[in-house]
Amino acid sequence: MRILVIEDNRDILANVLDYLQLKGFTVDCAQDGLSGLHLASTGHYDLIVLDIMLPGIDGFQVCKRLREDARNEVPILMLTARDTLDDRLQGLQAGADDYLIKPFALSELVARIEAILRRSQGSRKRQLKVADLLYDLDTLTVSRAGQPLKLNPIGLKILAVLMQKSPAVVRREALEEALWGDDCPDSDSLRSHIHQLRQVLDKPFTTALLHTLHGVGYRLAE
Repeated sequence: MRILVIEDNRDILANVLDYLQLKGFTVDCAQDGLSGLHLASTGHYDLIVLDIMLPGIDGFQVCKRLREDARNEVPILMLTARDTLDDRLQGLQAGADDYLIKPFALSELVARIEAILRRSQGSRKRQLKVADLLYDLDTLTVSRAGQPLKLNPIGLKILAVLMQKSPAVVRREALEEALWGDDCPDSDSLRSHIHQLRQVLDKPFTTALLHTLHGVGYRLAE
């Protein structure tokens, strides 16, 4: 499970990151509202832990923009030191799924996260989306512009990694490690699979999504 933590207090952030990673979560972080909004809008996350009092734009605005502008339905757990009914209502009205008051026990944070994830998995599809490309992680089906695409298992793995990191560049070495661990077949294997993926993903369409940065790696973006 991949979680984004948006929190400007360095001590709280460090404690939360360490504890969530200890519990087996993959965690990204941001320390201001705009950076958090950018990560949330461009990456794929199973849940966002969002502080309200942030520099730049506050947590209410981040949540509202994700829900209304980006149409992002990722579950959001809000954190705040302000324990008033109005604050809690404002957070829920902005689109938050739950609310946790500071100071909190890290064990309670994880319990809240796990409860939200259990609820959301039953009601929300796990999908990756880049431009007109959709990848349903539950059914392992891929489509572009509404047209189904047929990919082999390696192609599906490559696509998942590139879409999760989009629009960032994924280094060749990182992609090989994600696919084969320490048992990479040979230096041409990845290039061959990328070629096959590009034939299915881009060749039938006018706009290319899969880009090669020679000597560096690959990225998926418009």
